[in-house]
Amino acid sequence: MKTHKTQALIIGGGATGTGIARDLALRGVACILVERGDINAGASGSNHGLLHSGARYVLNDAMTSMECREENLLLKALASHCVEDTGGMFVALEGDDASYIAEFPNLCARCGIPVEPIDPKAAKELEPELSDRVIAAYLTPDASIDPFKLSLENISHARKLGATLLCHHRVLGFEMEKGRIHQVRLKHTESGEEVFIEADQVINASGAWAAEIAAFAGITIPMVYSKGSLLVTSDRITQRVINRLRPPGDGDILVPGGTVSLLGTTSVQINAPDLAHPSIPEIDRIVEEASQMVPMLESARYIRAYSGVRPLIGSHTGNGGRSESRGFAVLDHEKDGLNNFVTIAGGKLTTYRLMAEKGADLVCHRLRVSSPCLTRTQPLPASPECRWSQPGLSPKLWLRAHEAGDMLLCECEMVPKSVVEDVISVIQEQNMKPDLKSISLRSRIGKGPCQGAFCSLRVSAYLHDRDAEYSDRELTSISGFLRERWKGLRPVLWGGQLMQAELQEAMQCGLLNLELQQRN
Repeated sequence: MKTHKTQALIIGGGATGTGIARDLALRGVACILVERGDINAGASGSNHGLLHSGARYVLNDAMTSMECREENLLLKALASHCVEDTGGMFVALEGDDASYIAEFPNLCARCGIPVEPIDPKAAKELEPELSDRVIAAYLTPDASIDPFKLSLENISHARKLGATLLCHHRVLGFEMEKGRIHQVRLKHTESGEEVFIEADQVINASGAWAAEIAAFAGITIPMVYSKGSLLVTSDRITQRVINRLRPPGDGDILVPGGTVSLLGTTSVQINAPDLAHPSIPEIDRIVEEASQMVPMLESARYIRAYSGVRPLIGSHTGNGGRSESRGFAVLDHEKDGLNNFVTIAGGKLTTYRLMAEKGADLVCHRLRVSSPCLTRTQPLPASPECRWSQPGLSPKLWLRAHEAGDMLLCECEMVPKSVVEDVISVIQEQNMKPDLKSISLRSRIGKGPCQGAFCSLRVSAYLHDRDAEYSDRELTSISGFLRERWKGLRPVLWGGQLMQAELQEAMQCGLLNLELQQRN
């Protein structure tokens, strides 16, 4: 049993949690971040990577629109290596609401969001895959952001400033006395070892699991779990973010992300965040709706689907959460009788930095730390250990020059042995044992069209050769990694991806008998 003492304990390793760790570390506050899985295991790793301009919410959520507008500009300036400034385009089709089309620029102007009208013919020249039925279009400052790189960079900088990261540690409960959380009890999910942390302030930044964590303190947080499902194409379809010019609905956003495009989303109310899985009817609806904007999406190859959870604060409306605000709240819990517990809930990836700032402000006020927030002005450093999550980087470097024998372990994304070795070093530095899942999070392994069919074997064989202890968990590593891939493959099993899945099954189950070996 281990016991740690710190000024601040942060629960949750998504964008907000890692953002808080960096914010506090910059102010000189000692902090520990704990995460039950790995970095970005929740909603921060299951979104469409859209850096909102705010234009999507101008009709019903002006506050969120203005927050997105400001944070959009800040992140483009301060975390440019995590952002592709693609620009965005809102397009209306024949039959769309004419009054909303006409009012859209005025609504944006009220929120300070710049929009530029563009002739439908000119829009088609900029984005050739757009439908011929486009009747109105506006250019907006939307962009694409890499959520994995963003969170990895935040925690990397925080750790360099003295913060501690404990992945694979699940919260088991709180020990409370005299209106304070005295200890937080944790369990290492792999070794089973129990860990106790005594913290002056405890920050609940667990996203969709915020209500579950708060319940350990006897606190109820009303939350709506809105599931959003998305699709990944095998190729990049457009250069800009494409939005349907209408009030938010299903299948109305196409976001370019490196070499692919991400298509979504839906809004389905579910009872618990762990129930977020894409369904075939959802996928059919997304394709049907989105192909009205971009017709080739009807025949495009989709390499996977996935679902995330929007942790919205509010009452259950039964409409999937579309009517709930995308804003966030910082709950001090003093009315609940605790003066060292903070919950940060709601919000969006785009506003993660602002959420972290407001949460850190409260914590520092309680700790009597007068240092100001620096994340609003100080750029997020680019760390060498975080670079391999960037799409297309490995091919550029490997093709330009590589050592003899530096074989490719993932041909789809052209990830060589040297990159995998770099990633393994980072994982070990973070006191974790490398496996396929942790390597994939920090690189492009398994993210190509084959979805791990080949690279799972090659990377696993490499791990086996370099570490004798890996053989004890080799089958678990491969099967766990492929199960995660399969969750995303099942809803898109048609055309080329069906053939790919059949090949993968033949290799993994037919040739290697993996399924039967795992049962035994």
